[in-house]
Amino acid sequence: MSSLSAQPPLFEKLAIIGCGLIGSSIARAARQFNVTRSISIYDAQPSVMERVQALNLADSKIGGIGHAIEGADLIIICTPVGACGRVAKEIAPFLQKDAIVSDVGSVKAAVVRQVTPHLPTHVHFIPAHPIAGTEFSGPDSGFSTLFQNRWCILTPEQNANASKVQQLALFWEGIGAKVETMSPEHHDKVLALTSHLPHLIAYNIVGTADDFGEQTRSEVIKFSASGFRDFTRIAASDPIMWRDIFLNNRDAVLEMLGRFNEDLSALQRMIRHGDGDSLSAFFSRTRIIRQSIIEQGQDTPSPDFGRQNQKKTN
Repeated sequence: MSSLSAQPPLFEKLAIIGCGLIGSSIARAARQFNVTRSISIYDAQPSVMERVQALNLADSKIGGIGHAIEGADLIIICTPVGACGRVAKEIAPFLQKDAIVSDVGSVKAAVVRQVTPHLPTHVHFIPAHPIAGTEFSGPDSGFSTLFQNRWCILTPEQNANASKVQQLALFWEGIGAKVETMSPEHHDKVLALTSHLPHLIAYNIVGTADDFGEQTRSEVIKFSASGFRDFTRIAASDPIMWRDIFLNNRDAVLEMLGRFNEDLSALQRMIRHGDGDSLSAFFSRTRIIRQSIIEQGQDTPSPDFGRQNQKKTN
């Protein structure tokens, strides 16, 4: 449990806009670790709001987005990145002075461009990206320990209020995350390689299997080895969310995809020419990177990578 849990809450009211995996996990974690006095949630889908109420994720029934925002000193936009600008415009009239507005998008530069023009000057926009998640979505999929020992990257503007940035950092640390700060542009390049490109590859590999005839496709599913199963797990992620990520981080993704294609061509040449020494050297180098990820606590060496036990019920 966070060391902040026994201290007074960091915020009076947290408003979450969009209640999928991340939004519902923030709500659960914020309550468990006592980082806010009250929680309000708004989602544009009535069915989601019904689940929010049934799961008791918010402290009161919300009539509309204005009611959710009213009195909130921390507002976190948890929608797909393509909707962030529209949401910012919608919440702007209800934002109180000195409130922090943040988000959880996997793309930062595009979100800054979309959101900033709509926000009044009396609030503080501090973009954020918690690098945590599963392939599941919706308010029922969240859990309070999702952010434990995971990174959350903040991308404030250079002239951002330092005390507000620190307050938001303490919020994320309070629900279990480790916090790093960088520019939006640098974030987008790093995540294009570590997150966006792997998802694109996963979608493509699963799509390739689907392009086979019905008999071959059924055999691929029936005899899936662990590598293909891991790709299908990634490719099960929310399609709208990932559509928006690729469209809003296209330059960085295309740059990393170009580098990947060059490396893939090099591997093709090694295989074609029977260059076993080069293949062994390449695989040994990548194995070291995998071991480093485990050593830094970003995964486990267990056969299922610990994912069966990752989600804890609340």
